[in-house]
Amino acid sequence: MENLLTLWEGSGAYNLTLGQTVMILVGLVLLYLAIAKKFEPLLLVPIGFGGILANIPEAGLAISALDQAIEVARPAVLHQMAAALGATLDPLAGEEAWRATLKALVDNGASPDQLRAAKDVAMNVGYGDGLLYTFYQVAVASGIAPLLIFMGVGAMTDFGPLLANPRTLFLGAAAQFGIFATVFGAVGMSAMGWMDFSIEQAAAIGIIGGADGPTSIYVSSVLAPELLGAIAVAAYAYMALVPMIQPPIMRLLTTKREREITMTQLRPVSKLEKIVFPLALLMLVALFLPDAAPLLGMFCFGNLMRECGVVERLTDTAQNALINIVTIVLGLAVGSRLMAESFLAVETLGIMALGMVAFAIGTAAGIIMAKVMNAVSKMPINPLIGAAGVSAVPMAARVANKVGLESNPHNFLLMHAMGPNVAGVIGSAVAAGVMIKYLG
Repeated sequence: MENLLTLWEGSGAYNLTLGQTVMILVGLVLLYLAIAKKFEPLLLVPIGFGGILANIPEAGLAISALDQAIEVARPAVLHQMAAALGATLDPLAGEEAWRATLKALVDNGASPDQLRAAKDVAMNVGYGDGLLYTFYQVAVASGIAPLLIFMGVGAMTDFGPLLANPRTLFLGAAAQFGIFATVFGAVGMSAMGWMDFSIEQAAAIGIIGGADGPTSIYVSSVLAPELLGAIAVAAYAYMALVPMIQPPIMRLLTTKREREITMTQLRPVSKLEKIVFPLALLMLVALFLPDAAPLLGMFCFGNLMRECGVVERLTDTAQNALINIVTIVLGLAVGSRLMAESFLAVETLGIMALGMVAFAIGTAAGIIMAKVMNAVSKMPINPLIGAAGVSAVPMAARVANKVGLESNPHNFLLMHAMGPNVAGVIGSAVAAGVMIKYLG
């Protein structure tokens, strides 16, 4: 009977908390949106599944060996870890108080040497880092996974529409206004006492407005890793909702006559231009904003492989096998941050709301910039392509094309919209570099 009781007390059902139950349901909702509604399935399937795994009681898949030992180890092990951390546990306090004391020391007061010593104690008695925790440390904490995805995106990107109409670079730049406006919004909400965001957290939230998942993950892993789960879910959710979010804003800010504007055919772009452009872009970034070099460097490298035409095998790997493997690991790693104690907070609602505001402002800023350019230019630009300045490639360009066809069935804007769409990728990476430069 005692053995049965021990087995029951160690089961997931016995240790399941309300927060973990809610987060498992959140993971199931993400899987539903990905599978049934086709909302960014390549990322939301592994993120949702990772979120479920991270909240299985007693499994410890998303935490380190040290955290696992603090949660479930015997009293003798807790005393050993306390000694390694340079502390003494109050013998009159209970086990829960000891665990809380050790957790506080690990999170705030211990030195790196003490943390290593305490982790050695945990590993010597049989605890190990969880699978998802290892994925997170290798793929996200190091910054490798978002950079490899950027390389794959670069290998799939055609700069031709941007080079054929360089003016669209301004549309991509204008769409990044949503990022900086949201940073000030988050700081303002904190100043008024509505939320409690630091300036670093505000910057990480603002990047959601660029509608670029890898950039959002990269910036949040550097500036606000504690918010990474909520930021990643918000970024990919809003990317998936582009066809629903953008059209009302586009119709509100443009007239029917403006939506009917027909743009002239793009000029042919030579192979030499396509090879030189990623190299020139990288040189400019390296000279003026080195902090953006990791993101844009990998993006330009992937694009150079595509355009040079002499490394087809590498290009194919970057476009397919490599980016798919990294996407799986990255999704599971992000899912590991959907733990109840960090995700179920008022700040999560603030992140979702600010992310929506950032995305809406970015869309509006791109459209308004196109209207301003029309006022000073003899060659008209259809303002709808300004909405593609958010870097949800190629979905934002497709939405601009669809709304344009509603007003003029013979007006195909897809290739024109790809110019600001690609410029938005560059713009969000530059904005990320600015954030990391001043706040990292």
